[in-house]
Amino acid sequence: MKTVSDFFEENGLSWEKLVGVCTDGASAMLGSRSGFVTLVKEKNPAVTTTHCVIHIQALAAKTLPDDLRDLLNLAIKVVDFVKSSALNTRLFAALSADLGVDHKIVLFHMEIRWLSKGNMLLRLFELKDEVEIFLKQQKKEELYHAFTDQTFQLSLAYLVDIFECLNNLNLKLQGNNAANIIAHHDAIKVFMEKIKLWKRQTQAQMSSFSSFPTFSSLTENEGFQELCKEDAKNKSVFHLDCLADKFIRYFPDNFSGNPFHKLAHNPFNVDVDSLPEVLQVQALRMKYDSSAKDIFENLHLEEFWMKYFPIYLKVGEEVLRILLPFLSMYLCEKSFSSLVIIKTKQRNELDVENNLCCALSSFKPRISQLVKKMQHHPSH
Repeated sequence: MKTVSDFFEENGLSWEKLVGVCTDGASAMLGSRSGFVTLVKEKNPAVTTTHCVIHIQALAAKTLPDDLRDLLNLAIKVVDFVKSSALNTRLFAALSADLGVDHKIVLFHMEIRWLSKGNMLLRLFELKDEVEIFLKQQKKEELYHAFTDQTFQLSLAYLVDIFECLNNLNLKLQGNNAANIIAHHDAIKVFMEKIKLWKRQTQAQMSSFSSFPTFSSLTENEGFQELCKEDAKNKSVFHLDCLADKFIRYFPDNFSGNPFHKLAHNPFNVDVDSLPEVLQVQALRMKYDSSAKDIFENLHLEEFWMKYFPIYLKVGEEVLRILLPFLSMYLCEKSFSSLVIIKTKQRNELDVENNLCCALSSFKPRISQLVKKMQHHPSH
């Protein structure tokens, strides 16, 4: 906290102007006595605190029933064996090259990397024929029979599809231009409605798996037994139920009934009576401001409210308290990733401040102009 306070002091920043703090939910951040958020609120009690929406989504995505978790662990075990040694890696790469496939290696996954599990499963499924041959060549009979089991193959296909959907959601929540609470709410809401749609499709009398193309391609394969298909279908439906419950728990709908959120989303379609009296007159004026309504369609939400903040001061202040806070730690995570790349073991004494500024800046350097200003050093 002292470091942050010193930074505020050195740069002339006021704690009173701080709107929100986004954290990863760690105890060091949220501790009731000496947590960072508690110390910040001593400086400014009006600060809004949020838990990083990407971390919450990653926690919800970990939801798996025991049977699917066992199958996922089996997939990880197969990958670990293929990559367990340099020799195995070379042999598998040579096998893949001989068979003419696009990829020659399977991928590890890491819990701390949001997208790695889905990428690992997709690559394993793409190379499943090659993996089967490799396991047989290495005489791993138990692992081979478990991997070629029809129920496992169907469940693996379902996991590939559902983790791809979860990865797509995660990517929507990322980005340099940090989205506001409304955009994040819309992305989560759409995904929750998709889960309901998927459940209805799979439970219909004529089951449809069109939303899960990998799984659908295997269920249409006549080589798979109907009993295995039904078992995999039941597992997928149960998982969708669990996933829906987790998303409802982690993302409660605090948006729909909040008049301030409706005001921020569209000031021309808000019930003025639902707002506090101190804001009603300004909100009414804004609601029937035809010039503002014309501009509203052509500007980003934040740009619109920044433009009209000086005109509708009280309303704008309340809205910007909703729109301005960061809802994810994406930019922080990006900074740490850049730091790891820049400050390697061989450059551990490097002062990275300037390098890091260049790496994180959205401005592209004009190399040609920089070169013109430098003196040439012709060869002798």
